[in-house]
Amino acid sequence: MGSGRSGSTILGIALGNCADFFYAGELDNWLTRSGVATLGGSERTRFWSAVREQVGGEDLFGNECHRNLERSRAVLRLHRPGVRRRLRPRYLRVTADLYRAIARTADVSYVIDTAHFPLRARELQRIGEIDLYLIFLVRDPRSVVASFARNLNGRDLRRRLLLTLATNADLWLTHLLSVAVFLRQSRQRRMFLRHEDFVADPEGVLRDILARLGSPADIPDLSRLSTGLPLRGNRLIGSDVVALKAQPERPAGGSRLTALLQLPWHAVFSRMEPAATPSRAPEPDADGRPSDRTSAI
Repeated sequence: MGSGRSGSTILGIALGNCADFFYAGELDNWLTRSGVATLGGSERTRFWSAVREQVGGEDLFGNECHRNLERSRAVLRLHRPGVRRRLRPRYLRVTADLYRAIARTADVSYVIDTAHFPLRARELQRIGEIDLYLIFLVRDPRSVVASFARNLNGRDLRRRLLLTLATNADLWLTHLLSVAVFLRQSRQRRMFLRHEDFVADPEGVLRDILARLGSPADIPDLSRLSTGLPLRGNRLIGSDVVALKAQPERPAGGSRLTALLQLPWHAVFSRMEPAATPSRAPEPDADGRPSDRTSAI
């Protein structure tokens, strides 16, 4: 959960290489893409075809659920409460069926969903058939803005300024919603994580996540991570294997405006608990996780 371009794909890939975990990618695309994976390949096609046969929900295929229930800007559509009430019951049933079908087809207990929309996470909190764990992932806002502006002509200052302002506004909305959803989640089933902490010490952070989940899985070989069969992700999933090397990430420079506009969030994020800290012992799960249930991350 959090902003796009915050590193959820590489985190999902790393977790997906742990025993009993499956990296499903950005599952908000299940409905918008009618259950068809972004990339082809016989193995990927067979997997998602098998999932689709178990789920159904063809009547929801399209953008309507995404626009009205998942996207952050849906909260601004105050004139559409009736549409959300109409869509929600069927949406929740199909989503629960989707997680179960993925877990069954991949033969795992943990399904990793890197769809980052906080309103989607809020909807998942309503589903009793899954054990939901939330990771609130944030990245230095200067790096996020720079990622969105990567393809702009450096001389087009007006477009760059407009993109910077629009991205900062989206960050504010996303962070406001994410904090609200994060605080609604049980402390035992939530974690705040900075992308910079993960890339600086991926093994330590992964160990902390697995410990909090109560998973006995070993840390995978970070020098050779299979990207798996995700439904959708960033360009990393175009490679069969990627490597993750521990190294500090320096934020993109040159955006003093972004640093100023996002300054209040430094204080907010410093109070988010529990946060990923490899040296901290995991908090016990008061509810416990029955062995025959599917967990979504």
